[in-house]
Formats: sequence, C-alpha cells, structure tokens
Amino acid sequence: MQEMILMIDDEADITKTVRFFLEDAGYDVAIAGNGKDGLEKARLHHPNLIILDLKLPQLPGEAVCKEIRNDSKIANTPIIMLTSKDSDTDRVIGRVIGADYYMTKPFDLYVLSAKIKELLDARKK
Repeated sequence: MQEMILMIDDEADITKTVRFFLEDAGYDVAIAGNGKDGLEKARLHHPNLIILDLKLPQLPGEAVCKEIRNDSKIANTPIIMLTSKDSDTDRVIGRVIGADYYMTKPFDLYVLSAKIKELLDARKK
C-alpha cells in the first residue's frame, strides 16, 4: 500500500515540483492550496505525513498544526513545516506547536525526501 503525503502550500510551482518528485519516489501525494482545505483533507484522508507551510490563506499553518495535534484521529501524523519563515523564533514556535521537523525554503528535494523517509520509518517502529 502506498503511503500518502498531504502537502498544504499555496505556492503552485513548489507543490507541482514536490508532488512530481514524491510521486516518482512512490508516494501518493494530495495537495491543498490553503489551510482550511488542508485541514479538511487531513481529517478526511488521514495521511501518513503532512508537509505544511506557515503562510497560508484562510487558515495559517500554525492554526492548522494546532488543530491537527488536537484531533485524536490524526494527532500523531508527522508534520514537516516547509516555509520561508526562517528566524530562530519561527523555528521554536514550529516545534512548540507540534512540528516534527522544520525546513526553510528554498530547500533541497533530496533532504526533504530523506526526512520524509526517516519520519515514516520511525512511525512504523
């Protein structure tokens, strides 16, 4: 069974690139272009991992992350924050609200892929 990754990001060029790369690596990838849709898709599909931007329309990434962590059905889903917000304060906030990993844009697809594999493998143990 393919593992499903939900990417919540409003930058179409980034989601297209990441989707292509991850699908080529064997993952099933769903995309949400805003926080509200992303939260709905997370609750509907129960993805194996979520890639989450912080700067999102309709519902910011911080709120999406908090909602996921407070929903018992998806609370344990690994979350990678992938964002252009790169201050130390942003990184601390990301970890405090529940991100498993914090990665800044621009990013390396191979590093992202390795972190996804690491988080998914850790979940299986």
